Amino acid sequence: MSLTILLIDTEEERARALEEKLCESGFARVLRAQGPDLATIVERERPDLVIIDMALPDRDTLEDIRAISAGRPIVMFAGTDDPAFAREAIAAGVCSYNLSGVALADARPIMASAIALFQRYRHVETELAAAKALLEERRQLERAKAILMKDKRMTEPEAYRWLQKKAMNESRKLSQIVEDFVRAHQDARREVKP
Repeated sequence: MSLTILLIDTEEERARALEEKLCESGFARVLRAQGPDLATIVERERPDLVIIDMALPDRDTLEDIRAISAGRPIVMFAGTDDPAFAREAIAAGVCSYNLSGVALADARPIMASAIALFQRYRHVETELAAAKALLEERRQLERAKAILMKDKRMTEPEAYRWLQKKAMNESRKLSQIVEDFVRAHQDARREVKP
């Protein structure tokens, strides 16, 4: 695994030990971060993975995690076993929540599973967005056909063919024609209303 890892740790000795172990394991770069603005640091460094190790993680840390979790996997090590906080951390975008003190040999599989989970989640999000877009296109198409059926007294197949022909004649996608048609119809209705 040739990754760039951003390591955020509140304890200097533990951070140094983890950094050494990660470097020995063949990771390309381990960057250490300090400072209050985690989002800016992540934006500047663009790590492949963020590791946060804190004795007492707090709500501010969760807000920082929310700001960066969409773009990269996050592994958190915490000093306390607090199931409620663990749920909040995962809801904020942490891929792997662990107790501090995990053997350094276990860090690599933890990171690998966090990366795999993150990639799977991103894939599901992408598929969901595509399905929502397709559903919205279908809804708009049904609406456009209904308008044509009502206003021009067409049958459903005739309305669909009319929209298809318009798309072909204008060398545009059917979804674009439908969107423009529905919008123009809505605008015309607004103008008619007093």
